[in-house]
Amino acid sequence: MEKSLSISQRAKTSGVAAKTIRYYEQVGVLPRPCRTAAGYRQYDQAGVQRLRFVRRARSLGLPLRDVKALIVTFDAGSRLALRPRLRALVRRQLGAVRHQSTELRLLQRQLEQVLHRLLTPPRGRHRDGCRCLEPESADDRAPR
Repeated sequence: MEKSLSISQRAKTSGVAAKTIRYYEQVGVLPRPCRTAAGYRQYDQAGVQRLRFVRRARSLGLPLRDVKALIVTFDAGSRLALRPRLRALVRRQLGAVRHQSTELRLLQRQLEQVLHRLLTPPRGRHRDGCRCLEPESADDRAPR
């Protein structure tokens, strides 16, 4: 007979906080567990594996609604359908991460330009105040 786990044991075993486990149950990502006569939650080892799957999917940035759809697919016995759906989600997430990475590189260049301007003594006075944070123009880059 398989040993049942309490929510604190499940949290420790899976690396997911008990509060998060309760939330996943509430929104339907995880099934509601059996309860003891005293009302305590009881979990099995299969539930721990499922929770680890959810934790890993979330750590990769997959949206909770998509993770829930994967769990539903898995529970419906459509294990062959799971892999292509997961592959599509991972591809979409990878595209989003690449886009964010490009935007972060642009932000990095802009911050480096501003820092360089702030470390370089100003050339002349600007009547309209500090222009340190404005984008660099072609005039600013030209040697004087």
